[in-house]
Amino acid sequence: MTLANGTKLGPYEITGAIGSGGMGEVYRAKDTRLDRVIAIKVLPDHLASRAELRERFEREAKTIASLNHPHICTLYDIGQHGGTDYLVMEYLEGETLAERLKKGPLPLEQVLCYSIEIADALDKAHRKGITHRDLKPGNIMLTKSGTKLLDFGLAKLRGPQAAVANLSALPTEGSGLTAQGTILGTLQYMAPEQLEGKEVDARTDIFAFGVVVYEMATGKKAFEGKSQASLMAKILETDPPPMSSLQPMTPPALDRVVKTCLAKEPDNRWQTARDLCRELKWISESGGKHFDAAATAAPVGKNWLKTALGAAAAMAACILVGLAVWFLRPAAPKTVTRFAMSLPP
Repeated sequence: MTLANGTKLGPYEITGAIGSGGMGEVYRAKDTRLDRVIAIKVLPDHLASRAELRERFEREAKTIASLNHPHICTLYDIGQHGGTDYLVMEYLEGETLAERLKKGPLPLEQVLCYSIEIADALDKAHRKGITHRDLKPGNIMLTKSGTKLLDFGLAKLRGPQAAVANLSALPTEGSGLTAQGTILGTLQYMAPEQLEGKEVDARTDIFAFGVVVYEMATGKKAFEGKSQASLMAKILETDPPPMSSLQPMTPPALDRVVKTCLAKEPDNRWQTARDLCRELKWISESGGKHFDAAATAAPVGKNWLKTALGAAAAMAACILVGLAVWFLRPAAPKTVTRFAMSLPP
């Protein structure tokens, strides 16, 4: 449904539409009590009509509202008015990362800055037991104060499985290819375990994070296909080209970080967003110029013969110069000795 300007949902007055998706419509609104601009997401009828989903959502929303982090969009309130369920969120000015990527890859400095902020936000959520499950450029807002991670309201809480399906188990729509049915999220950013319908955890978000960083640095999606089936096969079976092959100025250390994020098996990825964030900070503080041991070992091994030959040639040249100096030095002047002797008669 579409809400006209001036429509009131409790104390909130709609002032304009922002966007829409499979999980609802988002509007710009005014909080008439606090006189501030906010964003309201109206839940679609197929979710709001089920009492058990609303109950489950309210429990999750209370936990998500406790996420106080500078790079997570704040959830202020939830409510119902005239049979319409809605979320009240922080209003953000800026553009999504998806919109920015239409212009091409980001400079390395921005890639590292945004990556650190997003990883830090994920760490905060994961420590609260919340897995996002739909991390993608369209859910990252770029503002004057930095990045803001959106749509934690559809995340999954860690703990025993609920007796009923929760909101995060339902399909979403996005700008890319999406799966319909029981798979959540936009396919290009989904981890293999999501595609296979297995249990997900924080490491699932870390895979999606790697895909996002890859796209920020190269301007290309890590996984692409002409159909859902071919795209899913790519995610399950193949690795994307190294970022440095598409963007030569990419530091090898950053290439290694993203490659680890994109490991097919969750056990082979970074295990926590905190460790990931720490690694990215190290790369950023070093100016992106440091090479890790694995990156430097290969070139040294390949070029050992060339290095040895160069050293031998230099030594031979030194010897030849020494010999030339020795043999071509000027001869020392001869000493003349004089003496007198008396002859016998």
